[in-house]
Amino acid sequence: MKGMVFTELMDMVEATFGSEVLENMIDGAQLPHGGAYTAVGSYPHEEIVRLVQALSECTGIAVADLVKAFGSYMFGRFHEMYGRFFSDVHHAFDFLASVETYVHQEVRKLYPDAELPTFETYQPDPGCLVMVYRSKRGFGDLAEGLVIGAIQHFDEKITLTREDFEDAQGKATRFTLQQH
Repeated sequence: MKGMVFTELMDMVEATFGSEVLENMIDGAQLPHGGAYTAVGSYPHEEIVRLVQALSECTGIAVADLVKAFGSYMFGRFHEMYGRFFSDVHHAFDFLASVETYVHQEVRKLYPDAELPTFETYQPDPGCLVMVYRSKRGFGDLAEGLVIGAIQHFDEKITLTREDFEDAQGKATRFTLQQH
């Protein structure tokens, strides 16, 4: 997992909970290198899981809720850092439908070694978007947070439902977005 994700988690924790909670999270995760990350490095995804579990212990907030909040935070950071992905996009459906075909292709140009999840999208009707998330890491909560961040960013009235399932390809998460 790219180090940028780790450094953004650290920034979010410090901004949201303060430096003391950040230090307690790092100490509680008992990481082999003491929690020192660089944005350009790559690290085992298990370490971010340990960090969030330690944060949950420090704050009393459920791991799933913390990961979703981080996903929503990350959407805002992606918008700040990669504004070109958002140029000429004015609706959540349009942006989310372009994640696999445009955004991930551009990310691969920047980070050729990035291991990205996949998002299959389709619109069964004009007011509905279905996204199927697949990743060997199983970060459905993070994906949900990113989708929530997109909905909030575009300030649209959209109901989001989630279904975790398993099929011949493995574990996956289906997000159904319905416009009001």
